[in-house]
Amino acid sequence: MKNLRLVCAGFLLLVSVLASSVLADDAVVLTIDGRIAGDTAVDFTLADLQALGMERIETTTPWHDGVMVFEGVPLSRLMAHVDAKGDNLTAIALNDFYAEIPISDAAAYDVLLAYRANGSILTVRDKGPLFLIYPFDRFPDLRNELYYSRSIWQLRRLTVR
Repeated sequence: MKNLRLVCAGFLLLVSVLASSVLADDAVVLTIDGRIAGDTAVDFTLADLQALGMERIETTTPWHDGVMVFEGVPLSRLMAHVDAKGDNLTAIALNDFYAEIPISDAAAYDVLLAYRANGSILTVRDKGPLFLIYPFDRFPDLRNELYYSRSIWQLRRLTVR
């Protein structure tokens, strides 16, 4: 009986972990607010972001082994879409970690708001659902703590200032 309870408890834990890593189609994954068109917050689902067009970056990072292929929407395209009027972003993660990022980085370095890595949708478990990624291999000068700290994962909100 004790073994059966352990098996059931293990099964329930596995189901809850799997369920928490899958996003509903209409789940909001990103909110952008601040100095944008209409001055009201805009929510994005994964489908909304995918509709903006996908680009890819192949790069190594300090958090992964080997070259990673990230796919997502260019940050510059997203900022144009919301008509961002500021110079800086405050990027906030699910755990309230935040980073200040100049909007000029978006175009200067082709920063990507990734929602896929190596062909798989990013989940919270693997730094998703959104990961702001810089092309570190294309711009070796970015390989430092300043830009690593701007490469925020589990991104949930961008505030334009």
